[in-house]
Amino acid sequence: MITFTLSTFNTLNYLKLAIESVRKNSYYKHAPFVIHAENCTDGTDEWLLENKDKYNLEIYIEKNEVPRGIGGGMNFCASKVKTKYIGFLSSDFWMSPNWDEELVNLCEASTNDKIWTFSYRVEPDIFNDPISRPGVIKVSTDTFGEYHQTFNSEAFDTWSTEFSELNDVTYNIPMGVSGVISKYAWDYIGGNDDRFAPMYWEDADLFIRMINEGYEFKLTSKSMLYHFASRTSRFPDDNLKQRPAHLEAYEQRSLTRFIEKYGRLPEHGPYGEYIGIPITDGSENIIKQSI
Repeated sequence: MITFTLSTFNTLNYLKLAIESVRKNSYYKHAPFVIHAENCTDGTDEWLLENKDKYNLEIYIEKNEVPRGIGGGMNFCASKVKTKYIGFLSSDFWMSPNWDEELVNLCEASTNDKIWTFSYRVEPDIFNDPISRPGVIKVSTDTFGEYHQTFNSEAFDTWSTEFSELNDVTYNIPMGVSGVISKYAWDYIGGNDDRFAPMYWEDADLFIRMINEGYEFKLTSKSMLYHFASRTSRFPDDNLKQRPAHLEAYEQRSLTRFIEKYGRLPEHGPYGEYIGIPITDGSENIIKQSI
């Protein structure tokens, strides 16, 4: 029914948690699990090879002079999927019990074959900013823990299960490039645009192209995950006070490329979600590119 996928770069301690949670808490816990590790230098490659059989992982290790990055990693993983659905994950997630069951069920129940379903996120308030958008619940850093070594998975599993039982809220908006989507729907749009590699603005571009093509999004409180927040894209070394300079350069470059493609910044709906806008540089919503 589903293949779990995860692309990672130097987040070994969080990757361990993510993989453990998928195998422990997924409804389809024995489903195929594709892991893409790119240019890792923190022991990720060695750990994956040592634990491949334990967690039943299909591993792809790459050393690329020009990195695929976040979007390219998703594209690569999706190309290996042979099941009906793709479960996209991030290495700074902990998935709650049966998180995947509701997301698959929403896809199965939809009359739109181009649908993407997403989990509610619980995030530690590491930036002292309790204001959050729909589908994101911010908690104090000592509720479940803001680091891998302080995370209380048992407490979160208990709390998130109770939360889902007591709440049934759905928003028709996307929530990060994770969740469950059919292989057909992913292949139809062509995945992430390589021009935004290695990271930033690829999600905005992807969602806008999907909206332009009539995709449906469902964000549900019946599926939960814990997101350590910005560990894969902004603070990979767990230094939450200083962002690496090269990441700022990546973001500025991708922003420039987004404006070159669309002629302007994105527009947002009432929940802060992206809305459809036309591409102005002559390229299409549906892209064809080599993996």
